[in-house]
Amino acid sequence: MPSPTFRRSLTLGLALPGLFALFAVPALTGCGSDANSSSPPETDDAPVSIPVEVSEVSFGNVSSSYAGTATLVPERQTTAVAKLGGTALEILVEEGDRVEAGQVLARLERDRYEFQARQTEARLRKLENELKRASELHDRDLISTDEYERIRFDTEAQRATNDLARLDLAHTDVRAPIAGVVADRMVKVGNLVTQNQPLFMINDFDPLWAVLHVPERELNLLDAGQQATLQVAAFPGDEFTGEVLRISPVVDAETGTFKVTVTFSDESGRLRPGLFGRVQVVHDSRLNVPLVPQTALLSEDGEVAVFVARKRDDGAGYTAERRTVKTGYAGAQGVEIIEGLGKGETVITAGKNGLRDGAEIRIIQS
Repeated sequence: MPSPTFRRSLTLGLALPGLFALFAVPALTGCGSDANSSSPPETDDAPVSIPVEVSEVSFGNVSSSYAGTATLVPERQTTAVAKLGGTALEILVEEGDRVEAGQVLARLERDRYEFQARQTEARLRKLENELKRASELHDRDLISTDEYERIRFDTEAQRATNDLARLDLAHTDVRAPIAGVVADRMVKVGNLVTQNQPLFMINDFDPLWAVLHVPERELNLLDAGQQATLQVAAFPGDEFTGEVLRISPVVDAETGTFKVTVTFSDESGRLRPGLFGRVQVVHDSRLNVPLVPQTALLSEDGEVAVFVARKRDDGAGYTAERRTVKTGYAGAQGVEIIEGLGKGETVITAGKNGLRDGAEIRIIQS
């Protein structure tokens, strides 16, 4: 009869082959699974398209100009003064009134000057009578030539004195030296004024000048007769036209600028001296030239380029083509393209950063 130890060994020996078989099944199954999945997983090779906004090349007018700011000043501005002293008896105009050259603005007291004029006129008539008698006597050789000449000279001197007295009388009427608008009244009725005292300021509103101090680099670009525009804050959205009247031949050594005078005529009468505005002088214009938006331009390494949206040969989408261009003037409608683009082409205006030549793009609406 076998011992217990022998029976346990026999049982273990019989069980081991079955145990090995049990572990072998999943191992074989695993090996078969790895063999079937040895091929690499499938990947999507379709290129990624970049969304962009585009604009077609347009045609329009563009100009080159210089812009600066200036305060409007009248071409003609003067002060009406009292030619002699006296009391102001009457004021005939007020600020804002339109006056003509020679129009009476005010009247001063005139009694004393009337008396002086009458006195000098009476003396003149007396001397003229004496001269008439002396002339008759001189013709008959009854008085000497020296005596006749003395009376004639006295008469001429008295006539000048009388003219001066009449002129003083006329100066009691203060008159406008130029036509224009009364900008300031500096006298009141009853005021005692002195000789050469300013009484009225008169400005001529048409034309008005804008004086620009332009950097010397613009000297060869500006010339008399060039068209100019003016915009002032008092009338937003309105534009007034004028032209360059004259250009100073001297450049200020301290500021490096030269003076340009631009004249403006405003039939509506809205422009006034003292208004501050922006003046733009157009010194060259080009008509019907290709234009692109400023946002389409790229500046790199001293050159300007754009990305052009080109349709793929298979018609399935668009690609970006980088193209170097030569630009000209810039204006409100866009930037002039001198070389590099043609009619009907489309440039990328948004989404161009990071693009490379030949990249796939997808056009979206702005």
